[in-house]
Amino acid sequence: MELQTAKGVRDVYPEEQLLRQKVIAVLKKTFEKYGFSPLETPTIERFETLSAKYAGGSEILKETFQFEDQGKRKLGLRYDLTVPFCRFVGMNSTLKMPFKRYEMGKVFRDGPVSSDRVREFTQCDVDVVGARSILAEAEFISIYNEVFNELGIKFELRINNRKLLNGMTETVGASNAEEVILAIDKLDKIGEKGVSAELKQKGCNDKQIKQLFELINTTDLSKLKKLIKSEKGQEGIKELEELMEYTKGLNRVFVPSLARGLAYYTGTIFEVYASEGEIKSAIGAGGRYDKMIGAFLESKQEYPAVGVSFGLDRICSVLKEKGVKSRKTPTQIYVIPIKTVKESLEVVKELRSEGINAEMDLNERGISKNLDYANSYEIPFVLFIGQEELKKKKLKLRDMVSGNEEFLSVEEVVKKLK
Repeated sequence: MELQTAKGVRDVYPEEQLLRQKVIAVLKKTFEKYGFSPLETPTIERFETLSAKYAGGSEILKETFQFEDQGKRKLGLRYDLTVPFCRFVGMNSTLKMPFKRYEMGKVFRDGPVSSDRVREFTQCDVDVVGARSILAEAEFISIYNEVFNELGIKFELRINNRKLLNGMTETVGASNAEEVILAIDKLDKIGEKGVSAELKQKGCNDKQIKQLFELINTTDLSKLKKLIKSEKGQEGIKELEELMEYTKGLNRVFVPSLARGLAYYTGTIFEVYASEGEIKSAIGAGGRYDKMIGAFLESKQEYPAVGVSFGLDRICSVLKEKGVKSRKTPTQIYVIPIKTVKESLEVVKELRSEGINAEMDLNERGISKNLDYANSYEIPFVLFIGQEELKKKKLKLRDMVSGNEEFLSVEEVVKKLK
């Protein structure tokens, strides 16, 4: 049997996982700074939850992994973290509002595979439910800015509003608003000609298509305010103006053609792209979804909610493109016993008790092979422990980068590595 992974999934090697952990640490620190608490939901959901009317919509269901358990119950792998979050809120009516949570976990989509598009990937979501104010969206723009600035990634944060897009379809007289918006969302991928052809298939005439392109190419909100005849569209413009005011000085740009393909968005929407490199897909996205939780509860009550996602795999790809190197191991120091196994074990215990990531030779190899091992994993320091060193209570520490050696006590080694 030839060993291979399933199509669209991959193994994550230790050095790459260490880079991911570095990104996750930045995300976790930032989310908690803003008062968000961790939550974990199952990767498996009832299919009726994933396919609910106000969940992801028909486009995403085409990419949903479906199966049955032994009891013939229809199940699916989650395609995002938002739907499980809404299901959780719906099942926990006593939560104090606003409820702010973040979650990092695997999601699955049975879609086309490319170098930056896989079928199993990690999302890092941060959401708040119970906040109707645009201040919530402003907070997420601030979070995006903090995270990507700390990671050293140059980015473009695009914003729009689904109310404005709906207002555009009303202004031009298009009847099937959702399908028109889904077509507009493909502008970056298939261009104006491709979108025009799709809009014709959806029943738009040449005049309506021309008007739509005039509207989505107008980036000045004050001009759009004069062109939009819809009350809903005017509401979207007002929310965008308020958001721009709250986020002065932060990196964000209004893009009227931004639509986001998922059906559950009701207001502000976000997408983030790296400004440099070969990764063209979004490295972050999200928006406001005020109706989904109420729909799950079959209630007319609205649960105002807004959230964003960070694409961990793509963010790491951007960092690797930038030349950010990750260590091959978390080990800080490698201990080589020279016929001093018991004594070396005590030294290793002491190092670890001081918070130093220490590893020791387990195979009683010679010095040369041990040094080769330390070099192959790019371990920065090696500590030699022989009888002479123990008598002097000074151990030989080698800096594996410079090659410099010095004799230090265990306490001095700890101080140097810290």
